Amino acid sequence: MPRPVYFDCDTGIDDSMALAYLLASPEIELVGIGAVHGNVSATQGGRNTLQLLQLAGRRDVPVAIGRNDPLVGEFDGGAPHVHGRNGIGEIEIPETDMTPVNEDAADMLLRLSHEHAGALEVVAVGPLTNLAVALQRDPSLAERIAQVTAMGGAALVPGNITSVAEANIGHDPEAAQAVVSASWSVTLVPLDTTLENVLEEADRLRLCAAEHPLARAVGEMLDYYFDFYVAEYGRRCSAMHDPLAAAIAVGGMLPRVAPAVPVEVDVTDGPGRGQTVCDLRGQRQGPVDHPGANVRVVLETEGQLAPQLLERLLAMPVPAAADRVA
Repeated sequence: MPRPVYFDCDTGIDDSMALAYLLASPEIELVGIGAVHGNVSATQGGRNTLQLLQLAGRRDVPVAIGRNDPLVGEFDGGAPHVHGRNGIGEIEIPETDMTPVNEDAADMLLRLSHEHAGALEVVAVGPLTNLAVALQRDPSLAERIAQVTAMGGAALVPGNITSVAEANIGHDPEAAQAVVSASWSVTLVPLDTTLENVLEEADRLRLCAAEHPLARAVGEMLDYYFDFYVAEYGRRCSAMHDPLAAAIAVGGMLPRVAPAVPVEVDVTDGPGRGQTVCDLRGQRQGPVDHPGANVRVVLETEGQLAPQLLERLLAMPVPAAADRVA
């Protein structure tokens, strides 16, 4: 049976790739999606998610709007220079009559954790505010979750919003610290490995030519993303941050080096704010798990994600037109 998954996202371009990957994965069933601040506002992210679900003919997946501000401070306006003002690369996709459910994302997560107690998996690819709020409301949540996989952090490489902070962690360090210090099992997928998994222009063009409307939309929105990443790679391509976390959660991509180590998030107001401090001492002769550590940090993967992502997205059955409208 497909494993139940709750997906928490700030739907920008790579979140859209991750959503498409999850929808194309028979190993799991998306039982709920929560929107959070980050690349865009939580409201805009929820709207983007609903439009993409309709495009995919998946009107059955419920979407809840979560926190629009971090635990400390306010939403900073997102990343329009990376994802476009609408979060999906300025492309236009059909409006939807689908609406968010009448509960916030934290309450959705708590409800699903009871409905799928011990089996529910969480895939989080935005700031971890919704997860932290859910833990505040019910600390026993961690006992009912099988696994948390989160895209975030930078263990041995620089950050991408400051010299040390990766965006998802840096946008709400307090929430990230609450998540890594809870008693559940966390797999952290940091910049160390997401920047090494790259989608090339030839891959994007194959998506643009896809029959499936969601795969085609992902290819089109990546045009904006590729423009941003020219400065990073010196060519038109992009990192695959969020889809890599989704693929590792599903089991389609396997970690090669992923030790379980103590992890702390810097919540001070100094230059280290938002840094993921991973205790990687003792790793010189190969990955070694620290006794009692609940956070597994993925530093290398087996192979590259791009071929598998293309295979899954291009094989998605095209939904009937009736499934994409009310």
